[in-house]
Amino acid sequence: MTSSLQGSLMLDIGGTWLTAEDRLILRQPQVGGLILFARNIEHPRQVRELSAAIRAVRPDLLLAVDQEGGRVQRLRQGFVRLPAMRAIADNANAEWLAEQCGWLMATEVLAVGLDLSFAPVLDLDYQRSAVVGSRAFEGDPQRATLLAGAFTRGMNAAGMAATGKHFPGHGWAEADSHVAIPIDERTLEQIRANDLRPFAQLSKKLAAVMPAHVIYPQVDAQPAGFSRRWLQDILRGELGFDGVIFSDDLSMAGAHVVGDAASRIEAALAAGCDMGLVCNDRGAAELALSALQRLRVQVPARLARMRGQGFATTEYRQQPRWLAAVADLRTAQLID
Repeated sequence: MTSSLQGSLMLDIGGTWLTAEDRLILRQPQVGGLILFARNIEHPRQVRELSAAIRAVRPDLLLAVDQEGGRVQRLRQGFVRLPAMRAIADNANAEWLAEQCGWLMATEVLAVGLDLSFAPVLDLDYQRSAVVGSRAFEGDPQRATLLAGAFTRGMNAAGMAATGKHFPGHGWAEADSHVAIPIDERTLEQIRANDLRPFAQLSKKLAAVMPAHVIYPQVDAQPAGFSRRWLQDILRGELGFDGVIFSDDLSMAGAHVVGDAASRIEAALAAGCDMGLVCNDRGAAELALSALQRLRVQVPARLARMRGQGFATTEYRQQPRWLAAVADLRTAQLID
């Protein structure tokens, strides 16, 4: 008997190549994705070879990375050092620069065989959250929406689906959900008037959304990523979003309120996530995988929308758009 619960697992690996143990776990059908971190990355050729090795085991796996720009940039040696998104906003032609930056980022990520970067950040910069800070485009919701929308256009033009994060907004909560459980005490009306606006206005342009490990106690006692109120009633119902919902890393401290890794992934999928991320802890990933096998979850068809389209060739640096994008960002002193 199959379960009505849908979902899949994204996990990680320890090094720059696949071990026999990695190959074994990646063959499990409940594993739907793999995310790379800095420890997995040496230079473009090595990442291309690793991507090819992963696809030789599982051609259908989603391969992801965090390549936002600024301090959150895993691909470094042999890649353009992208600016923090907040630096773009101060330019007169910020919208065009954001689009060029999105295209350039996506082109480089696709060229090494990966499908997606978890971007753009739609959080607002209230000058309160150290973990968000310059990762946000702006503090003003309308301006943040404009620039994130332009960045998304650039990503899409390169062939990459966009993931807006961290729904419904991590900018007000001061604690870092990697190491603590952040609380945002504002009312739903206050959040709707500000933080939800980029998600609402871009809901038809985003292929995926990643919820925050933040508790909004005036809306729900659970963090957003475990909340049917946030994911089903508000994101799907009120905002009309029909794309993929990725959990944020379920190994983060902000996710520990619901128990061990098995409980966390089950709670995330039950709330409405399509894919649960369990990173930097192979034991936890195996526990989550066992839970999905026991529950006999069905892999959501919508995950296929996140595959990279028309992977860029390794000669992308000779393309006119590449040369123009680099020139534009250099003129604005956003890259070296």
